[in-house]
Amino acid sequence: MIKTSTKSTSALLTARKVSCMRDERLLFDDLSFDLYAGELLQLEGPNGAGKTSLLRLLAGLLPFNEGELFWQGHNINTCRDNFYQSMLFIGHLAGIKAELSPLENLHWFAALEGIKDETLLDNALSQVGLAGYEDQPCHQLSAGQKRRVALARLTFTQRSVWLLDEPFTALDKTAVASVENLLIKHSQAGGAVILTSHHALEELPGLKKLTLGEVT
Repeated sequence: MIKTSTKSTSALLTARKVSCMRDERLLFDDLSFDLYAGELLQLEGPNGAGKTSLLRLLAGLLPFNEGELFWQGHNINTCRDNFYQSMLFIGHLAGIKAELSPLENLHWFAALEGIKDETLLDNALSQVGLAGYEDQPCHQLSAGQKRRVALARLTFTQRSVWLLDEPFTALDKTAVASVENLLIKHSQAGGAVILTSHHALEELPGLKKLTLGEVT
């Protein structure tokens, strides 16, 4: 069930009675929620409950079997391009090119946002603790450093909804704090986040939780 408060404004993203099956197994059924500007929605549930599948479904990487999705009150089928242009998905894997440097990877990501500011990209790497690693091939970086390259996108993306699958994986305490600050800054600016995480997030403002794995 979802833990949230009543909102007076329209939801950014709405799911109504959504279900998803993988390998002929029902992961979740009759799932409904509303995501408002300024909120962080943490998906909870045991392994295999469908948390990652829900993120991938919302990102358009998996089909849903039943139900409807709405973006700013409009059925997703009528505004799919607009939604995807407003959404950033970072999966459990870093999603970076190992042969490129952190800065080269960010150049590619920034091009998707129409950004060409070199200083902005240098600052992005600095904010996630990668100052001095800008030109080192990513295959030489640790797992945590590769994760930081991917998460550096959060410092300059102009997309309002972030879908993040275990963003704190392999990060040290300092990097965790940096990412938490990015989440807070984004939500306070009117953005919204849906994420999976085993990390305790209770201190973050605007947090609500959705528990999966209750299908009987």
